[in-house]
Amino acid sequence: MGLFDKFKKTKESANKETAYPSALGWEAITAEFERIYPNQMNPKHYGTLIKWSLGGKDPLDGISIYDGGDYWHFVTYGMTELYEEKEGNDGISGFGYEMTFKLKKDNYPDEEGECRCICGILQAIARITFQNGELFRPYEFLYTGQTTGIDAYQKSNITGFICVPDPSVNTIETLNGKVEFLEFIGMTDAELKTLDSSQSVKDIYARLGSDITDYNRRSLV
Repeated sequence: MGLFDKFKKTKESANKETAYPSALGWEAITAEFERIYPNQMNPKHYGTLIKWSLGGKDPLDGISIYDGGDYWHFVTYGMTELYEEKEGNDGISGFGYEMTFKLKKDNYPDEEGECRCICGILQAIARITFQNGELFRPYEFLYTGQTTGIDAYQKSNITGFICVPDPSVNTIETLNGKVEFLEFIGMTDAELKTLDSSQSVKDIYARLGSDITDYNRRSLV
């Protein structure tokens, strides 16, 4: 069974054209990550060739990857309104959050391949939201139903995720509305099977003691 074959989770126009540069929402996300990583003005970036709105298969317009020292810090562009605000958002930009992920650096045979693999997974999660309207919230979990790893070679014990507010990133207020940053943390199949509530997610996150996904760590259960 492939990744995300099944899953579950807990439950004034003229003025605007003048006020919004070409990608104000995008720029606000970038500015927040440049606050965290002030010397990284040109991070790795994977863009989408054909936008979702034009019939492309990838909902996210792009994913940037910042160097956190011991890990790679991924951030998505596309869950929120990157360009011009739409009507009726009640102060929330798009779906209200962008996704993040921190992958521990290791002696990967193909580090570039691992980064591309995570980008593919983030696109797949975004697709769930764009196609089915499923929103992910802090202290929920995503159980994929598979036992092979999410890594490029499918050898890791990490098979799914919990969601937490990214502790490294601040919620930002943009002219398009508020943007939060929801971090996905890799979990083992055994760990995921113990989860049934927000409190259980908080408890296992506390036991884990880190928000960095380590493909080679042992399961907590």
